[in-house]
Amino acid sequence: MWDDGDAALPVDSRLPAPAVDELLDALRPAFVVEATGARCARRGAWPSEDGDALVVPTSGTTGAPKGVVLTHDAVRASADASNRRLDVEASHDAWLSLLPVAHIGGLSVITRSMLSATRLSFVIDDPGVSLVSVVPTQANRLDLSRFRVVLVGGSSDWRQRPANIVRTYGMTETGSGIAYDGRPLDGVEIRIDGAGEIHVRGPMLLRGYRDGSDPKDGEGWLATGDAGTFAGDGRLQVDGRIGDVIVTGGEKVWPAAVEKVMRTHEGVDDVAVAGRPDAEWGQRVSAWIIPVDPTNPPGRDVLREHVKMTLPAYAAPQEVHIVEQFPRTASGKVRRELLPDRR
Repeated sequence: MWDDGDAALPVDSRLPAPAVDELLDALRPAFVVEATGARCARRGAWPSEDGDALVVPTSGTTGAPKGVVLTHDAVRASADASNRRLDVEASHDAWLSLLPVAHIGGLSVITRSMLSATRLSFVIDDPGVSLVSVVPTQANRLDLSRFRVVLVGGSSDWRQRPANIVRTYGMTETGSGIAYDGRPLDGVEIRIDGAGEIHVRGPMLLRGYRDGSDPKDGEGWLATGDAGTFAGDGRLQVDGRIGDVIVTGGEKVWPAAVEKVMRTHEGVDDVAVAGRPDAEWGQRVSAWIIPVDPTNPPGRDVLREHVKMTLPAYAAPQEVHIVEQFPRTASGKVRRELLPDRR
């Protein structure tokens, strides 16, 4: 179908039927291909344009899901830029697919493999694979030492970072990662506006959304909704989503910065930080931790002092919740708005 000129819309098979119906109603494909291969036509379809390759659903954590339209040229540009940066050789390398293919992180592994004629495997113990893309949760749980390159999206920290780990920055609208270890891929431009928001431009960006809207400005720049800075060596440093910033007593606190420090405490296996309404301070810094030893978790005061050794006192969590796991999207991102308000 893809080779015949159809744009493909991947649908997560793990979604319950009502969520699938909502996705299809929002993105209006012309037909649905069942697991058996049967094609079922749908009414009210929106047409795609010549050159469209993919319609990739966003996570849909708020409101109706959007469909990011990526052209064949954009998919090719993304794959080529990534493969060049990673020095991928089809004769020696092979990709391992571990991420859901209904999301851009997993789907881009397949398109990189297809467009470079690099072998693709879905078998985790395949001894011939050398490249893999994972989310932070997987990076912390899998033995990744056998891979030549491990792409890790999102924010994850290691006390001693393995040399084969490459941290990526990107989103569905950018066709997957566009900066590796803070360095833009070939053809990618990044600037930061006066308010601290990251803007990006490049040939791998979306054509627009499925509903016909285009988030890019007239010069092709995409406002990402992320805040960041450039380090002294020119590398991009991402502070987090602008909407995630916590304003407590008039001071701004970035959750990712607090999480990074808290993960260095020996009693913390993982942590998520978010702001919660506070009558006195506007917002309070709250932390949810998965302790190394659930029977003896580190206390709030201990963790506050640990944070204050590195960050200003106002960044130290005012409350700490002990949890067994975090609510996450299918792509592994913590859903801060769903973190439970309980001790």
